[in-house]
Amino acid sequence: MILNLSGQSKKASGIVLRDARELSLMREAGRIVAKVHEAMRQAVRPGVSTAELDALAEDIIRSHDAIPTFLGYHGFPASICTSINDELVHGIPSPERVLKEGDIISIDVGATYRGWVGDSAWTYPVGAISQEAKALLEATEGALWAGIAQARADHRLGDISATIQRHVESRGFSVIREYSGHGVGRQMHEPPKILNYGQAGTGIRLRPGMTLALEPMVAAGHWLTRVDADGWTVRTQDGSLSAHFEHTIAVTDDAPVILTAL
Repeated sequence: MILNLSGQSKKASGIVLRDARELSLMREAGRIVAKVHEAMRQAVRPGVSTAELDALAEDIIRSHDAIPTFLGYHGFPASICTSINDELVHGIPSPERVLKEGDIISIDVGATYRGWVGDSAWTYPVGAISQEAKALLEATEGALWAGIAQARADHRLGDISATIQRHVESRGFSVIREYSGHGVGRQMHEPPKILNYGQAGTGIRLRPGMTLALEPMVAAGHWLTRVDADGWTVRTQDGSLSAHFEHTIAVTDDAPVILTAL
């Protein structure tokens, strides 16, 4: 789940460091999230409703002695976010939302294990998709990996942001400006904010033990968004396709460690 930039204070630039025990618990939370995505990858197909995906995800999370982080978060009514085509984030699962051939669906998953949070999103093709959709997914996923590569001790937060922006825009797509990544740990949204655009060499210096949710959000058209009448679903203002990829990672003395991967 992502962070809306409106109303964020400058205190959100602080840092959060973890010890080995805390990181091990976060790794387990992340492993549970990864198990959900493994199941989603198999379950996403034409004819499946987003409510079915939500039920499957909740079963997996609870079967691993964890709780769905999103369920009830600020009133969110489901265990995962399911956002289709021009919907960027926070789409609400429903029996009426049935996937069809050619759709793309962004599935955002959070699990809390013994008080620690794992958070990850992935955008999946539903059957055969258009060349534009394929290029969008490739650019967005590539931006995630490029950003992760910059999440090293003594790099700056802006190094991540600038790298993501450069990767996306060089491929002809737009970086969403109104939402950001975030720190994550005991709470789903902790400092610092992690913009998907910016200037290299700026922002706080990264330190070992920081745990961050990097999540490029990309539109095929313009980056402006709007929120539906349900108060949750965010979609592109111009109706263009959008994609969302996210991993929770830990900054170390060496390469960054992905906590939401099997």
